[in-house]
Amino acid sequence: MSDQPIRTVFMGTAGIAVPSLKALHADPRTEVLAVVSQPDRPKGRKLHLLPTDIHAAADSLGLPVLQPARCREPGFLEELRRLRPDVIAVMAYGQILPPALLDLPRHGCLNVHTSLLPRHRGAAPIQWAIWDGDAETGVTIMRMDAGMDTGDILATARTPIQKDDDAASIHDRLAELGADLLADTLPRHIAGEISPQAQDHALATHARKISKEDGRLDWQRSATALWHQVRALTPWPGTWCHWHHAGRPSLLKVWKAAPVDAPNVIPGQVMKADREGLDIVCGEGALRLLEVQKEGGRRMSSPEFLAGNPLGVGDRLD
Repeated sequence: MSDQPIRTVFMGTAGIAVPSLKALHADPRTEVLAVVSQPDRPKGRKLHLLPTDIHAAADSLGLPVLQPARCREPGFLEELRRLRPDVIAVMAYGQILPPALLDLPRHGCLNVHTSLLPRHRGAAPIQWAIWDGDAETGVTIMRMDAGMDTGDILATARTPIQKDDDAASIHDRLAELGADLLADTLPRHIAGEISPQAQDHALATHARKISKEDGRLDWQRSATALWHQVRALTPWPGTWCHWHHAGRPSLLKVWKAAPVDAPNVIPGQVMKADREGLDIVCGEGALRLLEVQKEGGRRMSSPEFLAGNPLGVGDRLD
């Protein structure tokens, strides 16, 4: 490998990519020529135009930022060509890269994907790894091709999914794991020290985008399945059900829960309501609600909720 630093363009938008950008910027083996992020968008109740997480990070590092509406725009591609990057590093950018962009750097485009490919290709790998009850997850560095997360694998790093993990904790852990793996892999890839490994497409699963409707709890499912769902969708979009209050259904958001044993009775029925929690019968077992939030209220423990709300054994949630 040349003594010259690797001429690198970084493409990302979401906060999970910030550690990777910072790792490349801090590494003397790489020179970040520019950062590409999606356009800034209005946020909050007042819809103020705020920079993306990557835009803000790039500004703090003194790096130039490009924000094309579409990364296939001819003017943007020409701007990248003038930079003459050796490689483009991509994480959580949010657009499909066209072949003209994939072929632009001589060492290709490397993507940091937050799953152990070929499992959980797609938009929401962190959530679906937890939802599906996987024992572990991780990050994969792949050389991108025209497919959706189908490129050859350069490196992987693994981490177990613990019982107290949710999407937020896994997100933060994989952000750091991905940054370390990218900083280690990119120079070795440029030096020709890595033999890319083709993915086994027969083992691929698809991690589709999560919607708010995915948060609805179906009490016909097993308690273990619902426990995975709660953890997978915390903090966003959250899981929820309805309880009946003052003669009408009211939304109840579930922040924390745990599976417990239960007799086979009516799914959705309150089996227990005391200082230990609120146990709801499921298709198999029961789900103990530990932290909840009623509509218009604050997040609280189940005993706090029960102290001020008439919900008892035999009542139903749906």
